[in-house]
Amino acid sequence: MSETLAADIVVVGAGIAGTSFAAHAAAERSVIVLEAESQPGYHSTGRSAAQFIVNYGPPDVRALTKASHGFFTQPPEGFADTALLSPRGMLTLATEETTDELAGAIAQGSGIEAIAMEEAYRLVPHLNRDVFVAAAYEPDSTDIDVAAVHQGFLRRLKALGGRVVTDARVESIARHNGRWQVATPAGTVEAEILVNAAGAWADEVAALAGLRRIGLQPKRRTALIVDGPADGCAGWPLVGDAAEEWYFKPEAGTKLLVSPADATPMPACDIQPDELDVAIAVDRFQKAVDIPVRRIEHSWAGLRTFAPDGSLVIGWAPGVDGFFWIAGQGGYGIQTSPAAGRTAWSLLKGDGIPADAAAAGLDEATVSPGRFAA
Repeated sequence: MSETLAADIVVVGAGIAGTSFAAHAAAERSVIVLEAESQPGYHSTGRSAAQFIVNYGPPDVRALTKASHGFFTQPPEGFADTALLSPRGMLTLATEETTDELAGAIAQGSGIEAIAMEEAYRLVPHLNRDVFVAAAYEPDSTDIDVAAVHQGFLRRLKALGGRVVTDARVESIARHNGRWQVATPAGTVEAEILVNAAGAWADEVAALAGLRRIGLQPKRRTALIVDGPADGCAGWPLVGDAAEEWYFKPEAGTKLLVSPADATPMPACDIQPDELDVAIAVDRFQKAVDIPVRRIEHSWAGLRTFAPDGSLVIGWAPGVDGFFWIAGQGGYGIQTSPAAGRTAWSLLKGDGIPADAAAAGLDEATVSPGRFAA
């Protein structure tokens, strides 16, 4: 693309936030999505741990997760060639020092129950038996096929006439005669509405448009792949500690994905794993299980970007015509994407929070960018 293109809506960012919104918007308006990288979903979307957990995140996230479940279990015809969710379960463990955290998770959660430690050992036979004193299990936690979800939204967007332009990092943004002009190395797009779904770069995009930054903070999350035990681990649940300092889950049948659950503040960048975080992950993993780590097959990191209060940011920028935020997905972007994309489109049209999301407990003020206005 070298010429100037025009659309009703230009979306900055082709990760899960931008594409889930655009797939809804393209049914009624012309949409162009700009992606800075050579492929959509290169950053956070493509580096997700891929789990659907109802009892995860602040209340707005839990509401959107609940409202997304029906889509994941029964997606629109042609959305994907495979199931989007597959059974996994989630086991949460507590030491003597973290029993209060586990009790709080059970009291505040839905569908999570305390189980005997013998049941925990049955689920994961290689747990170190002298470390943990209490456990809880969430049977409805599932694996998410992130690639299928993301590609499904992209496929739907394109089928409705929407367009994705890659290698199109935003260089400048101006507004003239009621339309945004977004300049990129691939050309310029003019649109009445600009949707800022740029993930870790969302504050930078806002600044280019002359808006005040919200104060979004990208945080690094590290993961690595190690060999599982010789007797297999494919049927194990996701396992984590009540203090949220580590987790692991089966990967590709015989491997385990391990994370130290780090959340190190970082600038927006193509993040890479830090050797210390990798070492911490291995140390915490080997304290939890009797599985020696003889090699690390692969390690990576992703950025999880949070608003100052930890909730999502979805709505019109106060006092600025035609600028709409979809940001601050944190580590929840995939599991909330069906309802979050639909909610964003509904709010943009002025139709308010969709009924099912409202029934699940979502209110507009909680996610509105206006809450950060001076």
